[in-house]
Parts: sequence; structure tokens; C-alpha cells
Amino acid sequence: MDSVTPADASPAGEGDPFAQLRGAFAGRTALLLEDDPALAAHVAERLAETGFERVDRFDAGEAALEAATSTPYDVLILDRHTRGLDGLETLRRLRAGAGASSDAPALMLTALGAERQKVEGLLGGADDYLAKPVGDEELLARIAAQLRRSARRARPAGAEVVNGPFRLSPGPRTLKLELDGQSRLIDLSPLEFAIVCELMTARGQPVTKTMLWDRCWVEWKFLPDNFVNIIDARISALRRRLKEQAPELGEDLHPLIVSARSQSLVFRDLSAWTG
Repeated sequence: MDSVTPADASPAGEGDPFAQLRGAFAGRTALLLEDDPALAAHVAERLAETGFERVDRFDAGEAALEAATSTPYDVLILDRHTRGLDGLETLRRLRAGAGASSDAPALMLTALGAERQKVEGLLGGADDYLAKPVGDEELLARIAAQLRRSARRARPAGAEVVNGPFRLSPGPRTLKLELDGQSRLIDLSPLEFAIVCELMTARGQPVTKTMLWDRCWVEWKFLPDNFVNIIDARISALRRRLKEQAPELGEDLHPLIVSARSQSLVFRDLSAWTG
């Protein structure tokens, strides 16, 4: 087993929206099962520089299973092609037991990216499935999403999300603007609400466009070549709608949905907004 800690890597750049992940990742631990030494080193270093306290690296499933059974990890990142037990069988055995990390969120990171293989991984206990090659931006955002979902499981179902003057209620699927003691509904289509829900529950952390597509365009069974153009057009319209319905926030805060790096989006953090 190899471990990487923050001392091995430089800090994320200031002003970068992804630097906010340091707060979400601070003190976290990850198990990484990957038998490509160069890729394992790269992933571990990226996690360390964005705040993970420890990343334990393994190149064989048996060793990873033993560690995950005895050690509580915040997230598991598993390749499918590994020596001995492959990543999927490792996860199946872990989920079937009562080990320290049996319920930890698990992300498959593998070259096996066919639809049937993705289904096998998700049915085998994975919480997310990424096909190689994948950019750092996508990987970090997916890990952050899994940590958020793990934290939400500890909160009451349907808990509201408050962001400055906005109050999002997942149960009734409403977004309200509360100003000067008055509350009014923001009129959104079902797709627009799904997008806002994903972005607001991320609480200022970046959400990639592929994540948005997976979770909001659920009626699509494949990823079209022009999916980014489809998302960009919808986001542009949603920005205009939010500006029209919340003009009190002023020009400085619009658009409320901003870009983070090349392929990610963030709903502005309005927690310090005072009107």
C-alpha cells in the first residue's frame, strides 16, 4: 500500500472555483485501487492537493478489500482490471460484509465503458461509474458529489436548501425568493428546477456538465455529441429567467449560474447577501 498526503503536493490555486473543494475534502480519506502506477500517482496527488488528508493506494483487489474491511474510508475509487480480485468483485464482497467501509460511496474508474459494463458496476454496488480517460475536473467534481450525497443521507429526507434569499424545497419541488418578509415562487419548468436543484445542493461547489446531463436529462438514454450545446442553451435561458424573476439582486449578482473552468457550473453562494 502507498499513501499520499497533502505534504506531497502543492495547494490549489486561489480564485479557482475548484479551490472550494479543499473545504469539502479537508480531512477526508480515500482508498484507490489502480494497477497503473502513473495513473494512481496522478489521482492520489490531485486528491491530496485539493485537501484529502490521506489517499491509500493499492494495485490488487485482495489488499484493497482487507484495508476497506478494517479501515473507514470516506470514498472508494476502484478500477475494474486489477491483479487478483478485480475492482467490481472487491466492491461486491465489501458491500456484502459489515466492514468499516462497507457503506462508503464508491466510484468505478475504468476503461470498461460500455453501457452493459456500466450497468454491471452500478448494480454491483458502485455509486458512480466513470470511463477512462477522464479529466481531473470531472473526477474531482464526481467525488465531491458522492461526499455530498453521503452527508445528505444523514439529514432528514427532503430537507430544504437555503442560499441567501432563496429557499429550495426538494419535496414540493419549489424555489422561493424571500425578501423583506415576503415570499414568492420562482416559476421554473421541471427541467429548470432539476438543474437548479443540482447546482444549489452542491452549495457553491462545481458541477460538471456531464453530471448535469446524467441527472437532469434522464429521459435521454445516451450522451449525444452536442450535449454541451444543449446544456449551454438551457443554462442561457435559465439565467435570463432567474434575472427576470429576481431583479432585486442587482446586476452584480447576475447571472446567478456562473461557469467554473471549462465544463463546470456553479450557483453563486449568496450566504453573505444582505440585500
